[in-house]
Amino acid sequence: MNVTDPVGQGFVASLARPGGNATGFSIYEYGLAPKWLELLKEIAPGVQRVAVLRDAALVAGGGVEVSPLGVRDASEIERGITGFADRSNGGLIVLASPLTAFHREPIIALAAKHRLPAVYPLRFFVSGGGLVSYGADATDLYRRAASYVDRVLKGEKPADLPVQAPTKYELVINLNTAKALGLELPPTLLARRRGDRIRGWGYLAAIAHSWFWHPPAV
Repeated sequence: MNVTDPVGQGFVASLARPGGNATGFSIYEYGLAPKWLELLKEIAPGVQRVAVLRDAALVAGGGVEVSPLGVRDASEIERGITGFADRSNGGLIVLASPLTAFHREPIIALAAKHRLPAVYPLRFFVSGGGLVSYGADATDLYRRAASYVDRVLKGEKPADLPVQAPTKYELVINLNTAKALGLELPPTLLARRRGDRIRGWGYLAAIAHSWFWHPPAV
């Protein structure tokens, strides 16, 4: 099961002490929002306005005007992005949710149509044509989850196993999309991460495990 807010949605009592029969690994961490904004400004320095596509708002910073776009379906997504794109120097941050994942194709298409540089939460947005993503390494989470399965099968209770946050994150960039938007990757973006392993898949350049980030204890 994939949920964005296990506590708020009632699946666990808390991340540290889940209680009941559910625990697991969270793929979403909204504390990354400032990093998404920083990344968008770095890859598209001309951006002065940012629309945040989801119900939540992002704290403005770096001289950027931030506008939350509350959306519930495909028609609201289209109206919201199209309306935001009426003014120049805009960018888009798409937050993780089942809604944005399900409607990722029209979101990516609208960003391309209106030439909006966009930062996404997960790799599959970029493989579908999005510009750049920064988020949890899902493969690493699946590997770590196997240890929980083993512990439960050996008799431990899910209620005693804390919900784990991601510890490895990855940056993925679609070079074709960057070129179509007339963007050049700033040298500083790669220079700061020159020690990281770089992998290429033709239209993708991924800097894997670019940051290791440990969230505060709950």
